[in-house]
Amino acid sequence: MTIKERILSFMTEQTYKPMIKKELGRILNINKNEMNAFEKLLIIMEKEGLIVKTGAEQYGIPEKMGLVIGLIQGHSKGYGFVTSEGKLHDVFIPAANFNGAMHKDKVLVKIIREEEGGKKCEGEVVSVLERGNKTIIGTFQSSANFGFVVPEDKRVNVDVFIAKGEANGAKNGQIVVAEVTLWPEKKKNPEGKIIEILGNKGDKGIDILTIIRKHGLPEEFTEKVKKYTESIKDTISEDEIKGRTDFRDSKIITIDGEDAKDLDDAVNVELLSNGNYRLGVHIADVSHYVRDKSALDKEALKRGTSVYLIDRVIPMLPRKLSNGICSLNPKVDRLTLSCVMEIDSSGRVVDHTICESVIRSTERMTYTDVTNLLSKEDPELINRYGYLLENFKNMEALSKILNKKRTVRGAIDFDFAESKIILDDLGKPIEVKPNERGIANRIIEEFMLVCNETIAEHMFWAYMPFVYRIHEEPKAEKLEHFNDFAHNLGYVIHYNQEVHPKELQAIIEQTKGKKEEVVISTLLLRSMMQARYSPVCSGHFGLAAKYYCHFTSPIRRYPDLIIHRIIKEFINGRLNESRMKRLTTDVEYASVQSSETERQAQDAEMEVDKLKKAEYMSYRIGESFEGVISSVTSFGFFVELPSTIEGLVHMSSLHDDFYIFDEKYLTLIGERTKKTFRLGDPIKIKVDRVDLEAYEVYFEVIDNADDDIDQ
Repeated sequence: MTIKERILSFMTEQTYKPMIKKELGRILNINKNEMNAFEKLLIIMEKEGLIVKTGAEQYGIPEKMGLVIGLIQGHSKGYGFVTSEGKLHDVFIPAANFNGAMHKDKVLVKIIREEEGGKKCEGEVVSVLERGNKTIIGTFQSSANFGFVVPEDKRVNVDVFIAKGEANGAKNGQIVVAEVTLWPEKKKNPEGKIIEILGNKGDKGIDILTIIRKHGLPEEFTEKVKKYTESIKDTISEDEIKGRTDFRDSKIITIDGEDAKDLDDAVNVELLSNGNYRLGVHIADVSHYVRDKSALDKEALKRGTSVYLIDRVIPMLPRKLSNGICSLNPKVDRLTLSCVMEIDSSGRVVDHTICESVIRSTERMTYTDVTNLLSKEDPELINRYGYLLENFKNMEALSKILNKKRTVRGAIDFDFAESKIILDDLGKPIEVKPNERGIANRIIEEFMLVCNETIAEHMFWAYMPFVYRIHEEPKAEKLEHFNDFAHNLGYVIHYNQEVHPKELQAIIEQTKGKKEEVVISTLLLRSMMQARYSPVCSGHFGLAAKYYCHFTSPIRRYPDLIIHRIIKEFINGRLNESRMKRLTTDVEYASVQSSETERQAQDAEMEVDKLKKAEYMSYRIGESFEGVISSVTSFGFFVELPSTIEGLVHMSSLHDDFYIFDEKYLTLIGERTKKTFRLGDPIKIKVDRVDLEAYEVYFEVIDNADDDIDQ
C-alpha cells in the first residue's frame, strides 16, 4: 500500500478525527528523512481535492467534514450548481457564495443547508482547486485608461479587467481571446491580457469561430501529429493485406450523407439458401494507422470525437486519414475490421465472425439515392445501380426484421427530426428544414445497432477490458413526474421498483399520430438519463440491450478506436497479463474522457445550431407560422415550427388575460377566460423579435388563431 493509500485509508476510518501533519506523520510512522516528501504529498492531495486542510491546519477527507468537491456550472443570472459524484443532487451556489470561483472551475464547497422541503442543497465555495478557464473569449470594451473583456459564455459571470498596456492593439467591440493573469477574489474581477484578436462582429465565420474557441475545441494539429501523419502511406501494400480475410470480390457499399467525406462503415447482405441473411459490417481499420500511445493516438484521445458545426468539421484525426487512407472510398483497397453475422428470420444472430479484412467498396451511395431506389424505383437510378437493386431489397427486408426484433423487446425509438441548416457563401442561413430519416438511414441504423450489440456481447464473454456504451434507467423522481403527466392524459405505466423500457415504448406507440404524441415523446426524453461510456457493461436502457458498445465509427470517435485495438489484440492472441492490466487503466480513462468530450461537442453543435436558427429568424420579423407548443413554463411557452426552429411566447405578450401555470398538467390557464395553452397544442404565431446575443427567438400569438386553441 502506498503512502497516499495509507493516508486515505486512515482518514476514512470511523474513529478518525482531523489531525495536524505532525500527528499524522507520527501515526503513519513517517521518519524525519521522509517528512519533507510527506508534506509535499499532503499539498498535492489537497490540490487534488482528496483531503482538506482546515483553518486550524488539521487534515481530513471532504465527505466527513461537510464538504463537497465538484465542477461548478455557472448560470447567466449569476448563481451556479456544483456537480459531484458523491452527491445525489447538485449543490446550489448563490452568486454571493462564489468567492472568486468561475464557471467550469473544480471547487471545494461547504454545505450550508441540506436539501429539505423542496429547497435544493445549498453551499458556499471554500476554495478553487483547479481553474477551468485559462483563457476567456469575449468582446473587448475599451476606455481611455483600461478595458474589459465581456465573456461570450454568459455562464462566466465576471468581466476580465484589461490594463492599458495589455490590450495589444485590440479595438473597442472586437472579439478577442484574453489570457487570465490574475484570478478573481471575492468581489474582485479577474485580470488578464489580450493574446489574440479574432476579428469584428459580423465578419464571415467569426460567430462560429467564437463558439469553437469558447468551448475550447482544438483546431490545428501539433507538429508532432503532423509529422507522424506524414509518415503514413496513401496506399496499401501487399504485406499489409497478408493474413487478412479478403472481401474485395463482394458487393460491398457505403451509404452516407451527400456531404460525408469520412466514410468509416460499409455493408453487404446475402440471402442464404437456408433462408437466413449474412450481414457483413466492415469498419475502417483506423487502429492499423493510429498506433497505441503514439502522438496521434494521444491527440485523438484528447479530442475524443469529431465535431460537426454546419459548414465545417473539427476532425478527431487529420484529413489525410479521415478523408484519405482510412475512408472507405469506392473502388480502392481499404483495410477494415469486419463483423460478419448470420441472422435468422426472427432477427437473432445465430453465428458471427470478427476478423481483420480488406475490402474494395463497389459504390459510394447516398441515403437519398438508396431511398429513392427503394421507395420510388427511380428509372434513372435503376439504370445506374440496377445491378445492386436485389442487394438493396435484401437490406431493406433484413432491416425490417431487425427493427421488429428491437421493437418486440422494448427498444424506445424517438422519431424526432433533426435539423438541416443550409448556409450561403457568406455563412448566412438561407434554409432550415427537418433532416428526414428515409429507408436508407434506417437500414444503416439497424445494421450498426446489431453489429455494436454483437461485438459488445462477444467481448463481454471474453472477459476483456472494454469500453461499453451504457444508458441507465430513468431516475425515480423524473419517472414519477412523467407518469403523473401521462396518467392525466389517460396513459398508464406499469412498474414497481424498476421500469422496463417496453412499458415506455408502449406509451410512445399508443400516442403515434395523436395530438399528444409530441407531448409524450418530449417529456419522456427529458426523463431519460444521458448515455455515456463505461468500462462496466451495465446495459443500454433505451435500446433494451444487455450488451452495447460503439464499434462502427473509429474515424470520428475514440471509444471505437480503442476497442478496435483491443479486439485485434484479442483475436490475434496478443493479450498477456501485463497488457490486460494496462488496458484496464486505459479503458477507464478513455470512458470518462470520451463522455466529457462528447458532451462538449454536443454543446458546441447545439449552440451553433441555435445561433444560425436565431439568425435565420432575424430576417423574418413579423412573418407568420404554424407550430406546436413544445414546452410550457411559468414564464410562457415555447413553440416549435415544422422547420425545427423553436421560439418563446413570453407571458408578458399574452395581453388578453392573466395566465396561471399549472405545473402538474403543464398548462397555462387564463384566470378570466379559462383559455388554455397546453403542451402539444397547434398554434399560429408571428415572429416578434430575435436576441442574436442570446440566440433567442420570441413569438407572439396571432389573435385570429383563438379558434384553433382549446378553450
